[in-house]
Amino acid sequence: MTAGSPATFIGFDSAWADNSKAPGAICSIHFDGSVFSGFLAPRLVGFAAALEFIRALPNRAGPTLLALDQPTIVPNATGMRPVEKVAATLVSWVGGGVQPANRGRRGMFDDGAPVWRFLSGLGAVEDPLAVRTAMTGLHLMEVFPALAFPSLADEFFGRLAGPRYNPGRRATFRLEHWQRVITVVMSEATRLGCHEADTWLANLRASDRPTKGDQDRLDALICMLVAVRWRLDEPDASAMIGDLTTGYIVTPTSAAARTRLAAAAYERRVPYTMTGAR
Repeated sequence: MTAGSPATFIGFDSAWADNSKAPGAICSIHFDGSVFSGFLAPRLVGFAAALEFIRALPNRAGPTLLALDQPTIVPNATGMRPVEKVAATLVSWVGGGVQPANRGRRGMFDDGAPVWRFLSGLGAVEDPLAVRTAMTGLHLMEVFPALAFPSLADEFFGRLAGPRYNPGRRATFRLEHWQRVITVVMSEATRLGCHEADTWLANLRASDRPTKGDQDRLDALICMLVAVRWRLDEPDASAMIGDLTTGYIVTPTSAAARTRLAAAAYERRVPYTMTGAR
């Protein structure tokens, strides 16, 4: 991994709706310019608790980058955003699904949805390209763990090859897929230098009865690693698909996934942008 300037990274899987019975999860880690430290392991939170978590983080050198697994720019009244149509060409091919984000989804993206209150209270700068070189401030970007998997491991890139790792879906959940996902995430954490996450992941993998909450916590950590990769890794390691007007997603990209996603973006006239680490 390319060295870079100090930054704090946060991963937040919000679970979209602010349901106390099905909360999201959040975690963070700090990079001092050479090594990672201060890992705060994923814990279950709603939007209000997530804001408290972020505000309570130590004031350290460099910017803070929050990677949120929820659409943050949703201007469309119905249907899918353009970026979701691009993402679906890969996610659906590997056997997953892309939930459409539109203002018609009450409780998620209508005018009174909790995500807008969260973003207002957060007060972050939302410009993924700018955060690559930012030296201060709180920054936000949208990510999508399911879109990341085909680029994190070749075994997840293929027709219907995506992992079935959601314990909340008993009909399709596969324990071996769950364990393999954690192994892949451990490998990515190690590659990026986030060694403090390894022990937590190993303990999670040891459980033979994972819960939906465990998956939410795992997804929060994946969000955090996507943020690390975006700011610190090589130019072609990630891409921003879409824009700040119609919506976007920042995602890891392998060579194979990049070819597929870039072609889909070009066909649909959706921006596809890569930018290098400094």
